[in-house]
Amino acid sequence: MKDYFIGIDAGSSLLKCAVFDRSGRQLTEASERTPIDRPKPGFSELDPARSWQAAKTVVAEAVRASGVKPDDFAGIGLSAAMVGAWVVDAVGEALRPGIIWEDSRSQPIIDEMMAKDSAVMSRIFDSSGSVMQQGCTLPVLAWLARHETEVLKRAAHVFGYKDFLRMKLTGLAATDRVEASVSPGDARARTHSDAMIALFGLDDWRHLLPEVRDSETVHGGLLADVAAELGLPAGLPVAIGAGDVAATVIGAGGLAPGSVTAVLGTTGMVGRCLDEPLFEPRDMGLLFTLPGNCWYRSMVNVAGTLNLDWAIDSLAPDLRARTDCYPYINDMVAAVEKGAEGVTYLPYLSESGIIAPVVDPSARAGFSGLTPRHGRPALFRAVFEGVAFAFADLFEVLGAPEGRIVLTGGGAQSPLWCQMIADVTERELFVPDGTQFGARGAALLAATATGVFPDIRTASAAMAGEGRRYSPDAASTAAYAPALKRYRRQRDAALRKTN
Repeated sequence: MKDYFIGIDAGSSLLKCAVFDRSGRQLTEASERTPIDRPKPGFSELDPARSWQAAKTVVAEAVRASGVKPDDFAGIGLSAAMVGAWVVDAVGEALRPGIIWEDSRSQPIIDEMMAKDSAVMSRIFDSSGSVMQQGCTLPVLAWLARHETEVLKRAAHVFGYKDFLRMKLTGLAATDRVEASVSPGDARARTHSDAMIALFGLDDWRHLLPEVRDSETVHGGLLADVAAELGLPAGLPVAIGAGDVAATVIGAGGLAPGSVTAVLGTTGMVGRCLDEPLFEPRDMGLLFTLPGNCWYRSMVNVAGTLNLDWAIDSLAPDLRARTDCYPYINDMVAAVEKGAEGVTYLPYLSESGIIAPVVDPSARAGFSGLTPRHGRPALFRAVFEGVAFAFADLFEVLGAPEGRIVLTGGGAQSPLWCQMIADVTERELFVPDGTQFGARGAALLAATATGVFPDIRTASAAMAGEGRRYSPDAASTAAYAPALKRYRRQRDAALRKTN
């Protein structure tokens, strides 16, 4: 009986794979870091060969550890960090490093467009429902057309990370509606926008954007040579899949209209699932086109757990070698009083700045309030609190309704961080059981594509399950109040509103 599914979730710096049964129960997982290369200021890239090898490694490891017989697998689904640009030839070989979402090299082109038309960003928003980041596919493609024309002349396709991995698995090129709509595209039509392509002067390169297919459909099967490496049968169905946000919402059971799902991953995000696309508040946040004819209206602080990873690598690299690295840091942070001994941290670490509570591509992270008495426990506490305070900003801008918030992402594995966010936002949080919600969402898309579920809404609803609840504590909320006030004072002084 073909009862098992594989979900691949390729994040910006961590590539994960998990095996699930048809009920969504996670059997095994595997992961491997894929370090981001930053060869120049504003450049954020991944090595395609290293990423593909990491994908093969984690899939083979997860499959082997599951104990499932190869012939009992029914399909594979994929999820990955969205947009950017992976440039490949007709057989899927990369022609340059993959450009990821946080890349900001296209900013000069965007500045030129804004100088010619001050309303151009609002026009883009009117089509996509999203504030366009510099790392979106179309502005990056415009940069490539200007600076790497010869590379594009040799290219057959330009698409996202997920689509690169799928082509390596199947030999076929395509993308999904989530990626196409936010490229920027047309959120209402749920596909690419000819008007947006023309706006960026890309009519001559339109052919490089692949066909758009529904996420929950099969598009090819495993190539024989790849299947042999992975320990899986040749021809195993591979679903189109979806971007990481969509897959995470699906995997967390958040596809029901009105559901609010927050993500404490590399990116920090809070959003609400809707039956219709919502373009309010204007020129703010992101609108994702979800499978199942849904939309996810979200507010985003571009850097989430990225802040913690940076703090470990930059302030405490010795901790990375510890097997208990994250529990150790949690204990260290818990020992510091609320308010981080007066240290404030603005978590705007991404090269692309932020897009909520204002749009400011120049926003940058930083500490304030430092004195000689502060050591790394206070600094780490400030990082945790800064991210939690940024979530409070997102809730305020989104205007999310009262009620339970589903929280997912790697950071949700920290009870300390979850309770901190509950206290700061004064919201009840629910963290579902499991660890790999993006991979689970990808697996559910494969399960739907192969007929296990009648539709993806049904599949997502089946994932509600059990989990942990965090209720706000009034005393803790009051204890955080002075630190939150300091944060907002520093925030307002640092941000330059551009929308």
